[in-house]
Amino acid sequence: MQFDAVRVDGDEGRRLADWMEALTGGDPGPVVMEANGRRGVYFLLPPGSTSHRAWPRGVTRFNAGPAHVSYVPVPALTGKTWPLSWRFPPTEPGRLVHPLLLRSAVSELFADPYAGN
Repeated sequence: MQFDAVRVDGDEGRRLADWMEALTGGDPGPVVMEANGRRGVYFLLPPGSTSHRAWPRGVTRFNAGPAHVSYVPVPALTGKTWPLSWRFPPTEPGRLVHPLLLRSAVSELFADPYAGN
């Protein structure tokens, strides 16, 4: 399966996953969590959906293109795969996180409350 991914580290990533859960009624699409290191939260998106869009600072994009390939850690669907786990496992083939909804949510999360003051 091919996909793009967006990683948001630490508590911000976890807050974003919570927010996406609320916005989508509990099914934002597949989201992977890392329990160590950066404690990254990876949102899996349709292929090609991250490469031609600006994303806020604090977001790391993973995608493929000419002479460029990215690798994203993905846990097994069942069994123990520490330090990786599914926050939201895949629910059906082709079901991925909606890129515009995620981009809007992450832009809101990282908005500067003092901008324009």
